[in-house]
Amino acid sequence: MNYNWDWGVFLKSTGIGNEIYLDWYLTGLGWTIAIAIAAWIIALLLGSVLGVMRTVPNRWVSGIATVYVEIFRNVPLLVQLFIWYFLVPDLLPANLQEWYKQDLNPTTSAFLSVVVCLGLFTAARVCEQVRTGIQALPRGQESAARAMGFKLPQIYWNVLLPQAYRIIIPPLTSEFLNVFKNSSVASLIGLMELLAQTKQTAEFSANLFEAFTLATLIYFTLNMSLMLLMRMIEKRIAVPGLISLGGK
Repeated sequence: MNYNWDWGVFLKSTGIGNEIYLDWYLTGLGWTIAIAIAAWIIALLLGSVLGVMRTVPNRWVSGIATVYVEIFRNVPLLVQLFIWYFLVPDLLPANLQEWYKQDLNPTTSAFLSVVVCLGLFTAARVCEQVRTGIQALPRGQESAARAMGFKLPQIYWNVLLPQAYRIIIPPLTSEFLNVFKNSSVASLIGLMELLAQTKQTAEFSANLFEAFTLATLIYFTLNMSLMLLMRMIEKRIAVPGLISLGGK
């Protein structure tokens, strides 16, 4: 293939103000990180609550969590994104609908939609990890806590969850990395995250290979850094005598 590589393209002007193409990548990376972190906070909090609900000795509570998981885990992410961005705003009360559609900056409304969508979608997956972690603990843990007079909320908060989190770090790490990768769907509703900025760079500069090679390196470096960090945390807080669910 006769192709002239030009790695200096990222330092060239975009023709828009004083921006260079590298500025677009930095802006896109900022949006990607913001989406991923905000969505992960929602996913971790809601997923933990759902994971607890799936293990409590109450069929109705457990059933509600199960229905949530089955719905959000089996509907494609893109379908959910379009529902949250195009359909849900039309279901809001009139005053909120006007605020969302007219007062909010289009970038902000797109950001909110993708964060909520990705957070709720990932929560279903986190729920299953938390449930598995709780059920992996010896039954004697709960029995001992009950014998000491702990109520059910105290058993989960003080005994089960602290240990469960420590043994599900590997699968949680995988879900955290998936949030970063899945954030690329934001480009489909006009949010200029990393993938969207990469496409724009490729179109403006006509340097297709360089544009997507840099994006690949950024995603790889970001995910590898997060994975190494989580491995360090896993080693420091591993529960003696329990094998982590992610394997060694």
